[in-house]
Amino acid sequence: MSSQISTLDRTDLKILDILQKDGKISNLKLAGEVNLSATAVLARVQKLTNEGYILGYEAKLNPELLNASFVVFVEILLDKTTPNILESFSDAVLHFPEIMACHMVSGGFDFLVKIRCENMEAFRRISGQILWKLPGIKETRSYPVMEMIKDSGQLSLPTKLK
Repeated sequence: MSSQISTLDRTDLKILDILQKDGKISNLKLAGEVNLSATAVLARVQKLTNEGYILGYEAKLNPELLNASFVVFVEILLDKTTPNILESFSDAVLHFPEIMACHMVSGGFDFLVKIRCENMEAFRRISGQILWKLPGIKETRSYPVMEMIKDSGQLSLPTKLK
């Protein structure tokens, strides 16, 4: 366990777990869930936010209803991995909302990106008009998702503290 998390107690972890499952829970209901007063819970949530454990809140949107149910993972190999190319590529990726996630990885390729769009036709357009115009692209390999088994942004929190 890292030294950072060791500053949290069981109540803090329970608050974090509840909030990551339901960010809209009322302060009063949250207080009841962790057996504290509303004032004490509010103070803890503010402390957890100020210390950077809580980064923010966002709504989880339904991609089926918003024409973004088609998911493709793309391996990207750059022609060079110099600091300038890596920085240019990383900066460019930030400008395209279709790219949901971008990770620099080690192994046989340099980046793994997750793209959400309407369908294969839309992905072909994104591939030609966005991906292949990103700086330094040498090669890509695309993996359209056939079925989403699990897609969670929730962290697994420790159940025991030292």
